[in-house]
Amino acid sequence: MRIIPAIDIIEGKCVRLSKGDYSTKIIYNQNPLEVAKEFESHGIEYLHLVDLDGAKSKHIVNHRILESIASQTSLKIDFGGGLKSDEDLHIAFESGANQITGGSIAVKDRDVFKNWLGKFGSDKIILGADAKNEKIAVSGWQEESDEQLIPFIEDYQKEGVSYVICTDISKDGMLQGPSFQLYEKILKQIADIKLIASGGISSFDEIPKLAELGCEGTIIGKAIYEKRIGLKQLENFIINKS
Repeated sequence: MRIIPAIDIIEGKCVRLSKGDYSTKIIYNQNPLEVAKEFESHGIEYLHLVDLDGAKSKHIVNHRILESIASQTSLKIDFGGGLKSDEDLHIAFESGANQITGGSIAVKDRDVFKNWLGKFGSDKIILGADAKNEKIAVSGWQEESDEQLIPFIEDYQKEGVSYVICTDISKDGMLQGPSFQLYEKILKQIADIKLIASGGISSFDEIPKLAELGCEGTIIGKAIYEKRIGLKQLENFIINKS
């Protein structure tokens, strides 16, 4: 299972929110590149980079930070937040993203998202399936849609999606543990999906449990910044798995 630390960006700074609420913002570092380099120094190969300004603005904003991390580390970056147009994707990939994540766009403009899948391939396009009460949320989690989580993923798997990041919004940033039951349910009902668990991870012992469930990766945010999980622990996990 891949270990994927998260860096969320607001106004160029590394922040974390609780349940996607911008008013709960905590700034952890003024320099996201510094954070990324620290991850890399502990053997981490992947990074989940979220442009929260972009999510609010509905277009890419913090591509310069993406570019600086991509050009000054060897991290494989998946980038999301506000990607709505072909131009946004062009900027993200030109700036060094290895993959992009589309969430709201996959609900609000299916044709555009399907076109991206066709154009760039399933290895480059991740479906962001962020849910509250098993209903998909959109627009930086500010709105709930009528889309049911599992049918939503199933529909896109038929269109060629292979990677899915699933965040249980009620857990995100709360440090109360991830939605094990939800991930188990998804993996039982949908075969051959590369499920990346996100939201709520609070301690190291939850990571092997997610691996046992069959998650392809896990995104870890606040638990690292609040020192609940040490980078040395993650480094040892990566070494032992390789």
